[in-house]
Amino acid sequence: MHHLVRTLCAAGAVCTVIASAGHAQSVESGFTAMEQEDFATAYRALRQAAAHGDPRASALMGKVFGAGPYARTPDVAIPQTQTAVRTAPARPAARGRTLAPLVIRRPPPRPFAVPTRPAPLTDEMFAPVDPVLADIGRDLFFDPVLSGNKDVSCATCHHPTLGSGDGVSLGLGTGAAGLGADRAVTGPHAAEERIPRNAPALWNLGAGGVRVLFHDGRVEHDPARPGALLTPQGPLDYMALESVLAAQALFPVLSHAEMAGRPGENEIATAVAEDRIHGDTGAWGLLAARVDALEGYRARFADWRGRTAPVRMGEIGNAIAAFISHEFRANDTAFDRYLREEAALSPEAGEGMRLFFGKARCGECHSGPLLSDQSFHAMGEPPIGPGKERDEDGYTRDIGRAAVTLDRGDAYAFRTPMLRNVVHNGPWGHAGAFSDLRDFVIHHMDPVAGLDRYSPQAVLPQLASAAPDYSALSNRMQVGAVKDAAARTMKRYAMPALSEGELDMLMAFLDALGDPASLNGRMGAPDSLPSGLQPDR
Repeated sequence: MHHLVRTLCAAGAVCTVIASAGHAQSVESGFTAMEQEDFATAYRALRQAAAHGDPRASALMGKVFGAGPYARTPDVAIPQTQTAVRTAPARPAARGRTLAPLVIRRPPPRPFAVPTRPAPLTDEMFAPVDPVLADIGRDLFFDPVLSGNKDVSCATCHHPTLGSGDGVSLGLGTGAAGLGADRAVTGPHAAEERIPRNAPALWNLGAGGVRVLFHDGRVEHDPARPGALLTPQGPLDYMALESVLAAQALFPVLSHAEMAGRPGENEIATAVAEDRIHGDTGAWGLLAARVDALEGYRARFADWRGRTAPVRMGEIGNAIAAFISHEFRANDTAFDRYLREEAALSPEAGEGMRLFFGKARCGECHSGPLLSDQSFHAMGEPPIGPGKERDEDGYTRDIGRAAVTLDRGDAYAFRTPMLRNVVHNGPWGHAGAFSDLRDFVIHHMDPVAGLDRYSPQAVLPQLASAAPDYSALSNRMQVGAVKDAAARTMKRYAMPALSEGELDMLMAFLDALGDPASLNGRMGAPDSLPSGLQPDR
């Protein structure tokens, strides 16, 4: 397209306009923008002129941009008229012949049509955030007081400096110290196992369209009851949770590998092991009492709500959700600016976008403003790590969504992730089996074959007591089950092979999904905490 525009401008293809002065000015600004290779501005100007009936603008919209109804316009000769805003340079006449009108030729046809793209992700798609509540939530997010042994916080596995994740495939929760790959077991309650799933990114979880959370979707909106939630602990109506994100924030504190600890190490872990979750003596009630006992939290919650009352776990969940929604909003990407017609994508990213929503079929699952259908698909990701459960033969495994629905058809299916800042959120996959995003994309094209050629590349903190991290890959029955599930998915979502050049362009588009402002952080880590414990920095 760049070559075509330069040819048109150099040849003086901007000839004459029979239109009002306003329309002529719009066309003129469009051509000026094309000369400067500002195609987003050119597109808007020409579209405005075309909408007011300018035939040249209509023709050029189809010829240069291949857009909208103009894409089907046949080759159009631009007529010479007497009222000229900008005239083409005269061409020497051929012997005895009259010059034909200048004809704009259509660019070579592309192998697939320009696809329909989603609406941009706008600020209006997020619920307003109460800054006072978000400030309380920031401290709670970074405060180890919410873990059983007071040695790990939400931020340990979802740190702003690590792309809202922890930078490793399978992290270490309670019983370890440090961040990312430097985290190591320590202390009297030293960790003995890895967290069985990769820490998912938190970008845009505060958007109103988010319906389901966790890799297996075990916290979600109840489709049968508007406003109600489905969770492993029931609907939780008594908590007055404001969002599905607030509900999600309550569950890592119950995981013995993540935040609770092992039975006998602390009262929270013991309550979880005894299935005491609700009520004042349940795990959530005990944690809320810890927070309420700290003046720095109790007084701030009282000021926020306008009355004195014990801090409840629902309030803690709402506060953490408010912080996450504010801190990890990512909707000012190059892609979103393109969708809002504010700026053009680079040529490479633009072609990658065409592949993403066209030939490569990525957009069939990564759809809508959030770039996720919020559904579940078995993509044949390599089974590594301890898994979420053991099968009848004692082998560890992770059957994904099927563990929630108890439907064998959901076996090894996991939630479609949202993709803003995706290049900064590695390792990738529900178990973080891929530390190279390009390899992950190639695996998605043919996961059955990908399982056979997978070479271990996970990023794993050292843990001497852990079971072999790749042992499941030698279990033919388990790998076969993963392959069978992936093969069923590929019958519906068959993806074509892409050339190396096409992969380069697709990766350029994924890079255009980065939001620098969100990656730089908005609030960041607090300097100190009401508990007196040290935040992860």
